[in-house]
Amino acid sequence: MRPVRTQLIDGKRGKTIPMWLRMLVTLMCLFLSAPHFAHSAEQHVLGTIMAIDATHVEIRTAMGQSIHLQVNKKTRYKDESNPKKATMPEVGNRVVIMAEKIEKKGGDVLLATDIHFSSAKRAPAPKPPIPTQ
Repeated sequence: MRPVRTQLIDGKRGKTIPMWLRMLVTLMCLFLSAPHFAHSAEQHVLGTIMAIDATHVEIRTAMGQSIHLQVNKKTRYKDESNPKKATMPEVGNRVVIMAEKIEKKGGDVLLATDIHFSSAKRAPAPKPPIPTQ
């Protein structure tokens, strides 16, 4: 008869964990974490609004790229500077857009799902200098 292998666990002698149980726990951890990798279809776009209407938004990123996104009725808007008001973003606002890539015949299209924006603080017009005598 083969002797049972033992190891010290917290200073006590105990049985080793069977290999099949270790493998089962490892595979369960792997498969339970797999749905978290499915989040990669959503993209984030950061930039400034250059043009906006009911069907699309054009964003200029910090790198100078121009990105066109489609907007539909399900797109949600959130004003970070005034969350209680239901306002729409304007040209010049800073935005963070969550978008989904949709495959179409003419090519891939980005569809905006959430638009988080912050109204640009307008600087007051400078006063003309007062002439001195």
